[in-house]
Amino acid sequence: MTPSVVTAATSTIGRTWPIAEPDALSEIEGRAAHVPDMKTAFGPRAGWSAMKAATLGIAQADRNRSVVPLYTLDQDIRLPDGKLLYAKGYSFNPLAYVSLPQRLIVVRPRDLAWALRTARPADFILLAAGAAKDADAMTLGERHGRALFLLEERVKARLGLTVAPVIIAQAGQKLVLTEVVMPPNQRRAAR
Repeated sequence: MTPSVVTAATSTIGRTWPIAEPDALSEIEGRAAHVPDMKTAFGPRAGWSAMKAATLGIAQADRNRSVVPLYTLDQDIRLPDGKLLYAKGYSFNPLAYVSLPQRLIVVRPRDLAWALRTARPADFILLAAGAAKDADAMTLGERHGRALFLLEERVKARLGLTVAPVIIAQAGQKLVLTEVVMPPNQRRAAR
């Protein structure tokens, strides 16, 4: 069999008009050119309230503990027709309905190198507050090519976190928190 060449012809059926809308990419580039520089508009990142991580102590002993992350409704949940579905005060465990496919690794910036070696690709690394000289999470994330997140006070309180480093993983319908003591020779801040 010999290969055959197929050529397609195009036809215009009906009336046509030239495209009147501007190019979407040109629109985005044009608007992005007028966005103010974040540093100029808001000052250095070190002063941004959104960049303030929760503080944690340093783990003094290897320890495992578990947390059942019960959630209690602070208001009634009603269906569109007004029928009460769940009353205020109802408590449930979200892990009974969803699973946490990744671990959370919480460290101070000085233990980031350990976290980067320990973390699996899908794990989330959360940074607790560090020393004043430590780079911020965005800078460290850009430097290491990995998304890093700030440990928020509400997450700290919800999980009862007091020290770092800690690895948080789901086991059934609870979270297992593994607090890790870092040997002094591994305590090098990731630059």
